[in-house]
Amino acid sequence: MIKNFIYQNPTKLIFGKDQIKRLSKEVQNFGEKVLLVYGGGSIKKNGLYEQIKNELKDFQIFELGGVEPNPRVSTARKAIEIIKENNIDFILAVGGGSTIDCTKLISAGVFYEGDAWDIVIGKYSPKKALPFGVILTLAATGSEMNSGSVITNLDTGEKLGWGSPLVYPKFSILDPVYTFTVPRNQTVNGIVDMMSHLLEQYFNKEHNPLLDTFIEGAMKTIMKYAPLALENPNDYEARSVLMLSATIALNHSLDLGVIGDWGTHRIEHAVSAVYDIPHGEGLAIIMPNWINFVISKDTDRVKEFAVNIMGMDTQNKNDIDIAKEGALKLQEFWKNIGSPVKLSEVNIEEKTLGQIADLAAKQVVGNAYSLTRDEIYQILKMAY
Repeated sequence: MIKNFIYQNPTKLIFGKDQIKRLSKEVQNFGEKVLLVYGGGSIKKNGLYEQIKNELKDFQIFELGGVEPNPRVSTARKAIEIIKENNIDFILAVGGGSTIDCTKLISAGVFYEGDAWDIVIGKYSPKKALPFGVILTLAATGSEMNSGSVITNLDTGEKLGWGSPLVYPKFSILDPVYTFTVPRNQTVNGIVDMMSHLLEQYFNKEHNPLLDTFIEGAMKTIMKYAPLALENPNDYEARSVLMLSATIALNHSLDLGVIGDWGTHRIEHAVSAVYDIPHGEGLAIIMPNWINFVISKDTDRVKEFAVNIMGMDTQNKNDIDIAKEGALKLQEFWKNIGSPVKLSEVNIEEKTLGQIADLAAKQVVGNAYSLTRDEIYQILKMAY
């Protein structure tokens, strides 16, 4: 049964070619001093950096580059100090989900006198946040239109998710052209990420039939356009479909009245906390094995996934076989577009699987299908 819910998303989505021309108009609502936050520097190679500086020529710009693929609390701390020292009014996050996630913690941490990690672990609940906007360069996480964030702490060996209604972006500019130069492996990781977000919401106990249809359609659309974008990185239509799909996949319009499982994400966070591998790679490895494992917990739902999304034939087959074939076909799809599908492929040592299971089990793993520490370990063994 669909649960009661309230839905509100305050982020203004600005989609399409040359929408960066709106940047100055959007930023001027928040002040004159802007902190530009970005990742490894690709925006300087593709010309976006210069475009931003030109559009914001009437503003005072400060910078923090080098946000990691698994963003670290230490980086957020540096940015918070820059903002406090210079009385900055607004943050502009330019990049993918990692940059945006880090910016969300920066935004909330500015008005807290303690350590930013306290916000991530729930020790402190933000009461105020510095406004920020986004220019998206990678179709993947959906962080550009939600209030969630995932942060890594190297000192504690943890990678944890957190969120606050205060850290929705004020606006997000999505120009598919900015994804043309994204390396193939990052494009693949983004495809896996957006598909995983859809599936995490599809596997639930409430089964909103309307949203089931939306998710099934979105999954099939992504699987149609993903190979086109990989074959021709400058295919505007394919890049547009992927970019919008990633945003919709996690702006919470597809989990109305349901509670997604998110078990795969909890396990993957533990994997990448220990090994610092790309999030998309970890999801591609864990999720098909997780689906296989939960067949015994909910055969009917996995069969629906196999038939309605993966297009499995049901003729002369029992439900369990159909479900298993669906999980295998998903794994094959990700493998065919270039993702690793085994932990051994990304140099993870089998002897550390117990450590990873212990770390994952510190949180609740699985909202729809709760997993014990031993069950997590079994899934990791299946994925090795």
